[in-house]
Amino acid sequence: MTPRSALKFDLFAEASRQHKRDEVGDPLQVIARHIDFGALAGLVDALIERGDGRKGGRPAYPTEVMVRILVLKRLYNLSDEQMEYQLLDRASYQRFCLLQDAMNVPDCNTIWRFGERLGVDGATVLFQAVDAQLHRHGYMARGGQAIDATLVPALRQRLDRQEREALAEGRTPDWSEAERRQRDVDATHTKKHGKSYFGYKLSVSVDLKHGFIRRIATGTASEHDGHHFDEVLDMHNTGRSVHTDKAYASRQRRQMLQVLGFVDAMQRRAQPGQPLSECQKRRNQRIASKRARVEHAFAGIRHMGGKFVRTIGQARATVAMTMMAACYNMKRLASFLERGVDAFFKPATTKAQVRLQTAKA
Repeated sequence: MTPRSALKFDLFAEASRQHKRDEVGDPLQVIARHIDFGALAGLVDALIERGDGRKGGRPAYPTEVMVRILVLKRLYNLSDEQMEYQLLDRASYQRFCLLQDAMNVPDCNTIWRFGERLGVDGATVLFQAVDAQLHRHGYMARGGQAIDATLVPALRQRLDRQEREALAEGRTPDWSEAERRQRDVDATHTKKHGKSYFGYKLSVSVDLKHGFIRRIATGTASEHDGHHFDEVLDMHNTGRSVHTDKAYASRQRRQMLQVLGFVDAMQRRAQPGQPLSECQKRRNQRIASKRARVEHAFAGIRHMGGKFVRTIGQARATVAMTMMAACYNMKRLASFLERGVDAFFKPATTKAQVRLQTAKA
């Protein structure tokens, strides 16, 4: 007697699996429903000229398809080769990139070339365009801001003593052209909590109300956290408090914030022979509870495949880090809209207020 099996074979098996995926919930379709990729593609088309195939050669893929691929690549921190394979293999990736009925998908070289043509300016335009969509849905920068920087590791360079000495003197080591293209001479080393890092640094300003990244700046790992403070300070946040950790505290910055009309919420640090008072310690604890919002943003980026860049050179690393911030905002905005989070909702502070707001809803 042949044993019974739960396996069933059917001509419509793919449609049945798709129906099951819709029931379970596809997180990529949440992003596709709420992010206007057509608007993002229009801005990219206005920035970079793309061939239409009328002069011969293979025509280009639609810009919206390529923008979706770059977003998907950054959401999961995939290489170009792995992105090509996943587009061939995964139905959810094909549907998100509008390729579910296409006979062919962009190969790794096509994806790489589009990213190269996008460049820093294109990535910045995408980040700003996503911010514009935040404003269109009412999610303005409110409640003050938290500023911080995070290390973004890159591929470590294995250099011998002669190569290190040449770079320290500002000379290019005796590398071939192919070897020079594989050497990242822009990234730098640093130590944090006794651990060595090599790569770059991403500085951000996050609004305390909604937790979106509003301003960004990039640098190398060895730069001080406060080096890009002026660049990421969000002048358009309706809240005037600026929360930072101890690394940003200085008399000059406190005076600058006072002149600009901001409220100083930078943690204080002890000076040699001058320990913090109990009042200052309590103040630091109050600030820490609010500036944790920026740590949540860094954690969100880390969960999108990790804070790691595979590129060579600061320009490409800047593109990668800018896309990290843009994709984090996309994912968070889509989640807010899917759950119906009111942009102007004020959290309840007491149980009575919770019951009243629940009754009104």
